[in-house]
Amino acid sequence: MPTLVPLNNQFSSLADDAYLTIKQKIFSFEMLPGDLISEGNLVRLMQVSRTPLRQALQRLQYEGFLNAIPKIGWQIAPLDFNKLDELYDFRILIEGHAIKILCDKASSYDPLNELVKIWLCKASDRIQDGEQVGLLDENFHHQLVRIAGNHEMLRMHQEISERIRIVRRLDFTKSNRIQETYDEHAKILNAILDRRGAEAKRLLTSHIDQSKIEVRKITLAAMHEVKEKVKLKVKS
Repeated sequence: MPTLVPLNNQFSSLADDAYLTIKQKIFSFEMLPGDLISEGNLVRLMQVSRTPLRQALQRLQYEGFLNAIPKIGWQIAPLDFNKLDELYDFRILIEGHAIKILCDKASSYDPLNELVKIWLCKASDRIQDGEQVGLLDENFHHQLVRIAGNHEMLRMHQEISERIRIVRRLDFTKSNRIQETYDEHAKILNAILDRRGAEAKRLLTSHIDQSKIEVRKITLAAMHEVKEKVKLKVKS
């Protein structure tokens, strides 16, 4: 496990900015799993000195987004499908427990109203942009855990969501997954609203298991195709 080196206040803000910028480039497919990056190139790209940059890189390494390659530089962590499977299984445990809490609660379901507006809309009102739906999907699962009210469970869920964000976004580059997600979320919500806890948990498990299957289909060629689309989008 890498050790984080503390910085004084002079560099902490610059390190935070570099950390967030690099992480966003990973999530937006500008930097793909397996890509090699050098500190020199990053210094020029980030317009920051090596000290705060190294702190940012060490932080990303600590969180599992980067690997340090001796005498070469840094590598965007390659996809580890076995580890992703474990993270998805952990999600099922957390979200399944959250659904049980929601279905057992005797209080109003007002906190779910925003999710109902998004996911129980008419088919003609469904958003077709994969990037937007990916963000809404992550928020859907986040809100289920948040509304359940267990703060430690929510913290762990947020960490898992960050670790799997890149593959979730790749999943939503396929139009069929957008429609399937709307359908599956609607069924989960309806089961929660009707207090059918066992069915809601079964639907959620099936929904996340399907995501695991789709993640396994991700190839290096598919990631590069998305990267090229991002480049064209930026230019236009």
